[in-house]
Amino acid sequence: MTPGLAVELAPKQKTSLALRNPVMPASGTFSWGMEFSRQFNVNRLGAVVSKGVTPLPRSGNPQPRVVETPSGMLNSIGLQNLGPDRIIAEMAPVWADWDVPVIVNLSGETVGDYGDLARAFDGIPGVAGLELNFSCPNVDNGLDFGLNAKAAAQATRAAVRSCELPVIVKLTPAAQDPAEIAQACAEEGASAICAINTLPGLAIDTKSRRPVLPRARGGLSGPAIKPVALRVVYEIAQAVSVPVIGCGGISSSEDAIEFLMAGATAIQVGTATFSNPRAPLDVLEGLEAWLEAHNVTDVHDIIGCAQPQLA
Repeated sequence: MTPGLAVELAPKQKTSLALRNPVMPASGTFSWGMEFSRQFNVNRLGAVVSKGVTPLPRSGNPQPRVVETPSGMLNSIGLQNLGPDRIIAEMAPVWADWDVPVIVNLSGETVGDYGDLARAFDGIPGVAGLELNFSCPNVDNGLDFGLNAKAAAQATRAAVRSCELPVIVKLTPAAQDPAEIAQACAEEGASAICAINTLPGLAIDTKSRRPVLPRARGGLSGPAIKPVALRVVYEIAQAVSVPVIGCGGISSSEDAIEFLMAGATAIQVGTATFSNPRAPLDVLEGLEAWLEAHNVTDVHDIIGCAQPQLA
C-alpha cells in the first residue's frame, strides 16, 4: 500500500495550501522553476518555491557570489530578481499551467514593502502562497525583521491583511530566540513557519589576504548547518500550533525524515540542488521508500514523533 504523503500548510486559514507530499525546493536554489522543469517533472513535488522578489528589480551583489566551504557553501547573491511586475507577467502564466502549488518568496526593507508585495501577488493565477523572507544575510538590513519579534509581527500582519493567500514566514537562526519570533508571527496570522535560512559566515582568501566575497560575509548553507536547523525546528514546533517547514542541510531522505520527526510538516531542499538538480525528487522518492519499508501508512505518523511525549 502506498503511504499517504499529503500535508496541509494552512489548516487554519480560509485559503488552503494543500501539498500532495511534503517536499519542495528552498527559495533561491530553484530559480523560478523553469530550468528544473526541463530536468524532471516538477509536478511530482509538493510545491515549488520561487526566488526572492523585491519591490523593485535588483541586479544583485558583485561577483564572486558563491564560495565552497567544508560541508557547504557561502553565497552572497543579493536577491537578484526581475521585480514583481515581470514575475507576474512572465512567470505566473507558466506556473498557472503547472499542477503544483507555487509559493512566491518576498523580501522587503519596510513593513509597507511586505504589504505592497502581498497585495501585488494576491489573486494572481499560478500563485498559491507567499513566503516572507525575514532572514537574508546578504543585503543591508536583511536580518532586521528576523531578529526582532515586534518587527516580524508587524511585517507579518501587513502581508496577512493585504491578501487572501496563505503567508509563510522564513526565519533566521541568528535570532536569540527563534521560537519567540515564530510565536509573534503565528499570532499575527502566519499560516506556517519556515526554519531556517542561511547562517551569516565568512571566508578569507589567504593569497589576497581579503574576504573572498566582495561584501565579506555571506550565507552559509549545506550539510554544515543541518544540526542547527534541526534544533531550531524542534524548538519552534513546540512553540507554535501552525505547521513548521524544515530547511537547512537536507540532501537525503534520511535528513528529511529527521526534520519530520523533529516536528516539521514539510521540508525544503536547497544547496543539494547545486550538485544534483534532481535532489528534491530523490529525497521524495527516498522518503516514500522509507515509509513503505517501515510499514508507515501515513507521513503524519512520524511528524513530531521525536518531540517530548506529554503525560
